[in-house]
Amino acid sequence: MKRRQFLSVAATGLAAGALAKPAIAQSMPEVRWRLSSTFPKSLDTLYGASESLARYVSEATDGKFQIQPFAAGEIVGTFQAFDAVSNGTVEMIHGPGYYFLGKDPAFAVFSDMPFALNARQKNAWLYQAGGNDLVNQFLAKYNVHAIPGGNTGTQMGGWFRKEIRTVQDLQGLKFRVAGIAGQVMAKLGAVPQQIAGGEIYPALERGTIDAAEWVGPYDDEKLGFAKVAPFYYYPGFWEGGPAVHFYFTKAKWEELPKHYKAVLEDAAARAGMDMLAKYDARNPAALRRLIGAGAQLRPFSLEILEAAYKAANEIYDEISAKNADFKKMYDSLREFRNEEYLWFQVAEYGFDTFMIRTRSRG
Repeated sequence: MKRRQFLSVAATGLAAGALAKPAIAQSMPEVRWRLSSTFPKSLDTLYGASESLARYVSEATDGKFQIQPFAAGEIVGTFQAFDAVSNGTVEMIHGPGYYFLGKDPAFAVFSDMPFALNARQKNAWLYQAGGNDLVNQFLAKYNVHAIPGGNTGTQMGGWFRKEIRTVQDLQGLKFRVAGIAGQVMAKLGAVPQQIAGGEIYPALERGTIDAAEWVGPYDDEKLGFAKVAPFYYYPGFWEGGPAVHFYFTKAKWEELPKHYKAVLEDAAARAGMDMLAKYDARNPAALRRLIGAGAQLRPFSLEILEAAYKAANEIYDEISAKNADFKKMYDSLREFRNEEYLWFQVAEYGFDTFMIRTRSRG
């Protein structure tokens, strides 16, 4: 009797399993996507965010949702990536919006532009102050949906062949710099150059450019800039908290099951957190090594910072007067920035300033 009862119960369980499988299969379909990064594989922290996201998504879906990352140039180039996701050549890409500034200056607002937000403030604006909604309202016209996917923290001001003490020293300087920062530097007399990350060192080495900015010590050490341009300036006032996004072809995003969308959002947030944490952990030692190898650390003068700040605000007013999308996002970000610094000057600045002064005490 016990054996017959066991077989009966087992048969019932198998039948229930057979009925349940189609429902599970429907909620966990097989999906295969391609992700084109705007970064070369040598930049493991930036490119690595794409690999991290792909791994998290696969693990969370038992391998049902597979995303294959490709480095810049393997499918499309850095500056062609947005067109590729917009027209559906690839399902998704990863990169900063200011790479696509030629399409619309509004791309700079949610990625980064001079004298905007630091990394924490940028995340707060995107996630808690309506920034993400504004971004996707804007991107809808391109058939694209985006999710934040990383931040480098405040960047360095770049590598220069000669010392830059005054605004006059910028006259005619051929400077690799991205986004609206290029327009600001042009107002100060420099000649901005838009060059992809993997092509900067050869341009510096050949003398095609006189200076270049990238990210910070960890990446800059890998790229070898100190060998050809010894003066290392800070801060990169044009990138106080540059956000990097994952962009999706809107139709592909919308056809995903709700569960997969949630997985992507969680994976992007985790990959983005990892990116910032890696830079914060790796930059100090890299800076020590660069200085030990001969890099000469220099701050931008107050004269240059004040001139750049004035030029930036003139540019923002000019763009806002003729571009409603830019104005809508910039007005939101500017109002948020002013409130944030009201708070940051109280606790954050007070704490950090004290700790910086006392760090040598151990």
